Amino acid sequence: MEIIKKYFENLSEKQIEQFGQLQELYAHWNAQINVISRKDIDSLYEKHVLHSLGIAKVQEFKPGSSVLDVGCGGGFPGIPLAILFPETQFHLVDSIGKKIKVVTEVSNAIGLENLQASHMRAEKVKDEFDFIVSRAVTQMPDFVKWVRKKVKKKQNHELRNGILYLKGGDLTEELSGFPSATLYDLKDFYEESFYETKKVVHLPLKYKP
Repeated sequence: MEIIKKYFENLSEKQIEQFGQLQELYAHWNAQINVISRKDIDSLYEKHVLHSLGIAKVQEFKPGSSVLDVGCGGGFPGIPLAILFPETQFHLVDSIGKKIKVVTEVSNAIGLENLQASHMRAEKVKDEFDFIVSRAVTQMPDFVKWVRKKVKKKQNHELRNGILYLKGGDLTEELSGFPSATLYDLKDFYEESFYETKKVVHLPLKYKP
């Protein structure tokens, strides 16, 4: 938990409490439904929570905005971001029902009122959002096909509406068809070696009715 406070100094007491509950909750649910690698559960804050919050280092979400988390798994990056931005609405979707059960149980346990979790495929989501976030669920060309019609027309943030994607390694080939993509190195924000090759990819998407 200290690693979160190290990089996010202005948390409220409620946010500190909510972040602090995650370790016990995920240890409990992960023992029943494996949503995080067993060896990673002890480094939950560094490898999952802080990683999720890397998106916030690139773009802070404004009150009243909306974010879709596609392929959220056990709730990353959606749950940490929902804690950090309580006035932004988050919709987390995953095609695997038991993962959404974990998201719902964790969200309810920490009292998140700005998060909706749905067992469904991204293509079936009807709403439009300021941003679509994800943590390396698939290659970018496929991901864009899933979400390209789910972006709001009105722009309210410094970055243009579109995708904010957590991914690691060399992305040159994967992003070769997306000249408008911008890469942000998480090592510029976090000093831990885990983040040496981790990135946030911002890909603006045009509104398509």
